[in-house]
Amino acid sequence: QVQVVESGGGLVQPGGSLRLSCAASGTIFRLNTMGWYRRAPGKQRELVATITTGGSTNYADSVKGRFTISRDNAKNSVYLQMNSLKPEDTAVYYCSARPLGSSSWDYWGQGTQVTVSS
Repeated sequence: QVQVVESGGGLVQPGGSLRLSCAASGTIFRLNTMGWYRRAPGKQRELVATITTGGSTNYADSVKGRFTISRDNAKNSVYLQMNSLKPEDTAVYYCSARPLGSSSWDYWGQGTQVTVSS
């Protein structure tokens, strides 16, 4: 059984930083593309960043230059470093895994709340 668990959310002031972590188990982690999504109140779910098995990254335009996704295959973990946070970054952030050969994001965490407010 695959489990994906996020942590690291919280309340931060505009301009501040947070680091989200995601640990995956029950799967061969290094064979999964990993991604971070977010859903803000009243909005559709948005893809924030992805990192492939080879370490290639991709970002939503809204977070480019501010967020950094990384992975540590030895720890079965993926991270999202968020800097220069804005109120519009407020959302529930979800970690997801897309197994090698799959066209869909098959595994999801429960989400972690990030609130950017003064």
